[in-house]
Amino acid sequence: MVRVAAEFSGPLPPPEYLAKYEQVLAGSANRIIRMAEQQSSHRQHLEKIAIESNADIQKWGLACAFIIAMTAIVGGIWLSFRGMSGAGLTSIITALAALVGVFVYGKHQQNAELKEKSEELSQAPASPTPELPTKH
Repeated sequence: MVRVAAEFSGPLPPPEYLAKYEQVLAGSANRIIRMAEQQSSHRQHLEKIAIESNADIQKWGLACAFIIAMTAIVGGIWLSFRGMSGAGLTSIITALAALVGVFVYGKHQQNAELKEKSEELSQAPASPTPELPTKH
């Protein structure tokens, strides 16, 4: 007797295995395919929710940053008109420097994440095609 181990990755086994499942239990191949479709649909739904949530968070973050920056700039202008030009100028420059700093830091983080993901994709091993068990 010869034993052969096979390994595969992905939501579905190779067609040869599906055929064998079908031989053992009628309708099982269809059930396996339906299960993979449902899992894929569920994963895509969760990914959509996560992406939409991240987009909403980014929009709110931008809106809040704009409000804070504009408040500091308008406050600086107001201070300048009230005769405190040094404090007003400091407020305006600080607000603008903070905005530039956040923008530069965000771009740096984004580039680092893109580089990391591209390295992960380039290092991903190819999955071998499994061999069917043989009988002697």
